[in-house]
Amino acid sequence: MSEQNSSADRAEILLVEDNPGDVRLTEEAFKEGQIANTLHVATDGVEALDFLHQRGDYEDAPCPDVVLLDLNLPRKDGDEVLKEIRNDTDLKRLPVIVLTSSEAQEDIVKSYELQANAFLTKPVDPSEFIEAIQSLQQFWLSVVRLPPCKQK
Repeated sequence: MSEQNSSADRAEILLVEDNPGDVRLTEEAFKEGQIANTLHVATDGVEALDFLHQRGDYEDAPCPDVVLLDLNLPRKDGDEVLKEIRNDTDLKRLPVIVLTSSEAQEDIVKSYELQANAFLTKPVDPSEFIEAIQSLQQFWLSVVRLPPCKQK
C-alpha cells in the first residue's frame, strides 16, 4: 500500500463476510464503482486473521488498505478479529469498518471501544446496500489518506 491512496492506485480490500449474498452484492457495488480495487474475501474470523498475518494459504496475501468486517462470523467473531488486529503492532493502524446487519446499540458501542474506524449497518434493500458500499468506497478509497502498510 502506498502512503497516499488515490483513485489511480489499486486498492486492496479484505471483506470478512460469511453470507454469500452479501459477498455478491459487495462485489457488484465495487465493480460498478470507478475505483480500481481487488476485493479479497474471508468467510470467517480465522481465515481473515490468516490472511492478515500471511499464514498458511495466504502466505502471499497483500496488505489490505481497508478491512470490511462483519460481526457475526463462524469460528472467530468480528469482535475477536477486531481485538486481535488492534493488539498487533503491525496491524493496529489498518482501517477496519464494521459492516454488519446488527443495529444493536451494544454492538455499536463495543465496536468503537475496540477501535473500529466506522460502524455501518447493512441496508436490507439490495440497491441501498450497493449505494452504501459505493459511498464507503468513495470515502475510504478516494477521500481519506491511509497509513502505509506495516504487514510482516
